[in-house]
Amino acid sequence: MGKRVAVVLAGCGVYDGSEIHEASAVLVHLSREGAQAEVYAPDVDQMHVVDHVKGQPTQEKRNVLVESARIARGNIKDLAKLDVKGLDAVIIPGGFGVAKNLSTWATQGKNCTVSKEVEDILKAFHAAKKPIGLCCISPVLAAKIFPGCELTVGHDTPCDKWPYANTAETMKELGCKHVNKHVTEIHVDAKNKLVTTSAFMCNAPIHEIYDGIGKMVKEVVRLA
Repeated sequence: MGKRVAVVLAGCGVYDGSEIHEASAVLVHLSREGAQAEVYAPDVDQMHVVDHVKGQPTQEKRNVLVESARIARGNIKDLAKLDVKGLDAVIIPGGFGVAKNLSTWATQGKNCTVSKEVEDILKAFHAAKKPIGLCCISPVLAAKIFPGCELTVGHDTPCDKWPYANTAETMKELGCKHVNKHVTEIHVDAKNKLVTTSAFMCNAPIHEIYDGIGKMVKEVVRLA
C-alpha cells in the first residue's frame, strides 16, 4: 500500500487560489511515486475573485472548496474532515490563494494570521513527525507557525528571475533560516521534516518548476 498524502488546495487559479500547474505537478509526481493523494480544501469564501485575463478583482464571490474541486476532478474533501492519524504526509502547493485564503499574508505580510484550520493541521503533522511539503509561497505558512525552521522560496535578492525574493527577507524577520536554492532544487529541514522548493517564485521555464516539485514530492514520500 502506497503512502497516503494529503494535498491541501486554496482555490483554482494563481491570483486567487492554488497555482494550477503546481497542484497538477504535485498530483502527477505523487502518482509516479506510488503514493495515494487525498485532496482537501477549506469550505470558506475566497478573499476575493480575480479576473485572470485583466488581473483585476471582480465583484464575484466564490468558495475555496468548490473552486478547488475543479483541480481534484471533484474528488475532494472538506479540510475540516482531515484526520492526521490516517495520513503519512501533507503537501500544500502555492498560488496567491495560500496568502489570501489560507492566511492573510497577502495583506499583512509577517504580521499575518494563518487560518486556524490550516495551522492546527500543520501543527498536528509536525507533532506526529510526519513530513510537510511546501512550494512557491506556501513556505510562509511554516515560517509563521514554526519559528526557527529552515525553508527556501528560492533566492533572497530580487531580480527579473526572482521577482518575489523579498519574501525570503520577510521570512528571516520571523526568525527562520532561509536557504537560497535554484528552482530545480529543494531544501530539507530534517529536524522539522519540512521539504520546500521555490516553484513559480522563480521566473523559470515550466519544466524546471515541474522538476523541482518532483524532487520535493519524492523527498516527502521518502520521509513518510
